[in-house]
Amino acid sequence: MIEKIKATISEKIIFFFLIILGIFSISFTVIVKNKCLFIKNIDPKNISFENPKNIAILNVDCGNVIIELYPNLSPNAVERFKDLIKSEAYNNIAFHRVIKNKLIQGGDIEFGRKDKLDYGKIGTGKSGLGTIKSEIENHFDFKKGSVGLARSLKYDTEDSQFFIILEDEPLFEGEYTPVGKVLFGLDALYKIKYSHRSEYVLRPDFIITFKMLEY
Repeated sequence: MIEKIKATISEKIIFFFLIILGIFSISFTVIVKNKCLFIKNIDPKNISFENPKNIAILNVDCGNVIIELYPNLSPNAVERFKDLIKSEAYNNIAFHRVIKNKLIQGGDIEFGRKDKLDYGKIGTGKSGLGTIKSEIENHFDFKKGSVGLARSLKYDTEDSQFFIILEDEPLFEGEYTPVGKVLFGLDALYKIKYSHRSEYVLRPDFIITFKMLEY
């Protein structure tokens, strides 16, 4: 008759530890692979907006980002922004410049397109519509979630590129043209791919779609 060998307390502890370690490893792998796991996707159909014609929906990997545009504040900039959104010019365009927890920038229509990405020139591209004048006269607090048009070192060089800030930037007031602010879905923007070594991202994330709620 074969005698049954009982596990010692030490062996039981080790076995229990290995099980816990295995569960932790599997959970960690799932979380790492699914960066959007804890991000709630916002459905604009479930929200009532005061002025739906000024609502834009930016769709990224982790869901919808709902933006309210301010034409009364920056009429020319918002008109340009709306025109580009309505023409679907921003679809499949890279978020080429990302500063972790601070700022994301995209909208280089010329060199940032997913199927024609040019790492050597991205950030310098144009829309073909020409530049517009900076609209910085009106007071605007660049709080977290604010959306503005990017420009070169000179004023009056805004075109298609835009940025969204992920923390308050009071020094941006009077320097950049505001176009709106994120109402819902800001958490999805914190998951946009960034680089630890540079503001410019190798193999960046892309805008999936960008559209107006109503035309």
